[in-house]
Amino acid sequence: MGAWGDGRSMASVYDLKPRFQALLRPLAARLGKVGIGADAVTSAAALMSILAGLLAYTIGGWTLLLYPPVLLLRMALNAIDGMLAREVYGTTRRGAFLNEICDMVSDAALYLPLAILLPAPAVLVVLVVVLALIGEATGIEAQALGGARRYDGPLGKSDRALAFGVLATAGGLDLPGNAVWMPWALAVLVLAAAVTIANRVHHALKA
Repeated sequence: MGAWGDGRSMASVYDLKPRFQALLRPLAARLGKVGIGADAVTSAAALMSILAGLLAYTIGGWTLLLYPPVLLLRMALNAIDGMLAREVYGTTRRGAFLNEICDMVSDAALYLPLAILLPAPAVLVVLVVVLALIGEATGIEAQALGGARRYDGPLGKSDRALAFGVLATAGGLDLPGNAVWMPWALAVLVLAAAVTIANRVHHALKA
């Protein structure tokens, strides 16, 4: 239920959220009318991510092609839970905790299996995930210190989803040359994740 569009300083896939929300707002309103709350949607997104990660870890191969639709659905559910919380039921402290925890669990569940499924050193995937989680914790800490929740890029949540969706698709299709370019792509993501942490710290202190 993050304030997508607030507390950021660098261009990101997050910039598309207002349009994405506009498409989903009627669905969110209907869910609210039938009594489905934000916490239920948040939990559903996390459960879906865990199941998708377990499926990929267990079977591998073609299951990597499920990543793009799963990631897109996860983003949709994340947008809907935010709208339900802000526009229908009102935000709660419990919902805020659940949202942040479920986001981190979902990231770990979806992306860590790729460490053994992609033709690249496993440590690179693990590093991206660890640094991403540190980046999210940094964004939360900025808010805890009295500022805005930081969403600075270049590797925010949606940016990670796009990047890992592309990598998973390439891995699922077993494209020629994957083993050549994929380690370099992951190395760039490691750097981007580190820059994201630095940006969030810098702009939180500046604010």
